[in-house]
Amino acid sequence: MTKTNENIKVDMLAPEKPVNKERPAKKVKTSMKTSLQGKVTKNMVLLGLLLFAFVILYPLFWMVVSSLKSYDEIYNNVWGLPSVWHFENYATAWSMGISGYFFNSLFVTLSTIVLVVMIGSMAAFTLSRYKSRWIDVALIFTIGGIMMNPQVALIPLFELLTWLDLINTHWALILTYVAYRLPLTIILIRAFFLSIPKELEESAIIDGCSEFGIYARIYLPLSIPIIVTTIVLTAYFAWNEFMFATVFIDSDVLKTIPSGLMNFRDALRTDWGVLLAGMVIATIPMVILLVFLQRYLVRGLSEGSVKG
Repeated sequence: MTKTNENIKVDMLAPEKPVNKERPAKKVKTSMKTSLQGKVTKNMVLLGLLLFAFVILYPLFWMVVSSLKSYDEIYNNVWGLPSVWHFENYATAWSMGISGYFFNSLFVTLSTIVLVVMIGSMAAFTLSRYKSRWIDVALIFTIGGIMMNPQVALIPLFELLTWLDLINTHWALILTYVAYRLPLTIILIRAFFLSIPKELEESAIIDGCSEFGIYARIYLPLSIPIIVTTIVLTAYFAWNEFMFATVFIDSDVLKTIPSGLMNFRDALRTDWGVLLAGMVIATIPMVILLVFLQRYLVRGLSEGSVKG
């Protein structure tokens, strides 16, 4: 008992060991600094995105608002809202020719989409499934098609279409658009097809599925995201293309919206409210398409660029 009491006294009299409190304090400071930097970075990115959205959306907003103004207000009250909302500008624009240009663009765009998706997916299926020297040559040829500048081929294309008697027809635009959209479409869909497991194809062969059945029942249903991406990119190109639509189509009855708006402007001369209403009508389909399919567009581009 005496020894135990002495030991307790010695322990009580012994100096306490210093506790190192610096390390926890440093960890807290480091974590606080990291979280602060993360918040600052997040806010900076958010601010940049808001500014970018403003730069993109404000011209659209100004176009819509100006399309509802009178001639005097467009010049005298550029930044303000219209005192009287002239919704009749849209009816006037539709009746003065925009309706014909709209349906021409719709026909050309839908035809281009159907042909690009059908031909592009079949070609991508062949290039992704088979391996040979000719397949490699075809792939290089397809990649080379992406680098072809439309302006360079304008005169040869005009001569070829004249020889085929396709000038002043919608097929002059459709065939040209299909030719220019196929290379990128084939590359994107092929990259997506390469990510599909081979086991699915082998199982289908064992079950007696044909080559076309493998393409139609396995590859196409699994590649919906990249197909939607192709549809959006092709629609955007065909709907807004201006150069070929101006050179290959002379008849006002067959003109699409981009080239038709030029005549529309010349016919109206100073009626800018009606002209802007026509531009809004031409913009609406692409805005709706991008709003509803933007999720598939981003997903298809990300998944279609993984392999190749």
